[in-house]
Amino acid sequence: MELNPVISTLGRRLRLAVIGGGPGSFIGAMHRQAARLDDRYEVVTGILSSDPDKSKKAAQELGMNPDRLYSSVQELLDKESAREDGIDVVAIMTPNDSHYEYSMAALEHGFDVICDKPMTNTLEEAEALHKKVQESGLIFCLTHNYTGYPMVRQAKAMVEDRQLGTIRLIQVEYVQGGKADEEKPVPEKLPWKYDPARGGPSLVMGDIGTHAHNLTRFITGLELDEVSAEIGNIVPGRLVHDFAGALLRFENGARGNFWVTQAAAGVENCLRIRVSGTKGSLEWMQEFPQALTFKPLHGPSENRTPNGPGTLPLSKRSSRIVAGHPEGFHEGFANIYSDAAEAISARRAGKEANPLALYFPNSWDGLMGVRFVNRVIESSKANGKWTKC
Repeated sequence: MELNPVISTLGRRLRLAVIGGGPGSFIGAMHRQAARLDDRYEVVTGILSSDPDKSKKAAQELGMNPDRLYSSVQELLDKESAREDGIDVVAIMTPNDSHYEYSMAALEHGFDVICDKPMTNTLEEAEALHKKVQESGLIFCLTHNYTGYPMVRQAKAMVEDRQLGTIRLIQVEYVQGGKADEEKPVPEKLPWKYDPARGGPSLVMGDIGTHAHNLTRFITGLELDEVSAEIGNIVPGRLVHDFAGALLRFENGARGNFWVTQAAAGVENCLRIRVSGTKGSLEWMQEFPQALTFKPLHGPSENRTPNGPGTLPLSKRSSRIVAGHPEGFHEGFANIYSDAAEAISARRAGKEANPLALYFPNSWDGLMGVRFVNRVIESSKANGKWTKC
């Protein structure tokens, strides 16, 4: 990674407010750590719980300034926008049903936004939010963190460099086993991920399906044309989706298949992709993130590693340490935050950002992800009918 471009551009770190991700939240800690890893943000305030007292207590425990403890998101946005040293960026890691509301409110106050995926729960909200981002000229970053892994970026750079030729076949899967147990009696109050009104129309698609879809688009640069899908529950009695499978047709005529589940007993976090072109194939697996396998059409298999031989610039800027040392989930997440910081600081300074900093997922990617969820469900309801994306 290069020296801190945010401080060199603005003379200071970006001031960040976090919404959600309080005590007990896995993803909240990931966001805050990602923001701090490359020293491009200062977390100055936040709403860490819907309960004002719990929120303020958690903020104090994280070392936030007592003068910047607020009771609600609206109060935070109003008061920070009035401060001379107010925040620059709002990071949102709340339950899915509030992503739209808080993102729109932050944009309306003139703040750049970093939001956890999926961008929204409904297609109508996704379209409206994308339109707002375009009209505002502000930066919107969606944290599909796997696109920050060095070898995922190496794969994209190799596709862009035409090392695979024309893409013909794509296979992607995201397989977990955390929900493989038999369904227990439905509790009186559903956890938000299990409540369609809060978690969205499909648990498995919102949770991991959007990651697999985004990874496919990121590496190949291709948009989907049609999908033929099945979605449902494998565990008897379960009221939410725990698997989805689909055949894919891409805009350039390429074919693909897509499979995601959270009910594969014993599997941990197996996100895997294979991309085949006219000149060769690439294979990558998240549980072994240091290895990208390239299989050329007329040559032996090659193994690419971070900062190893053949590393391309997009991948090189994503590695912090020398070859042979592992980097993974935290670092990939931080790459998304750091790239967004470069784009935000450049926008605020009226400068052009480094083009290599602009590969983070944005509101268009968010819209495409929500649209894909919608089309998978639509196709499945029609017994797998080919459905335009």
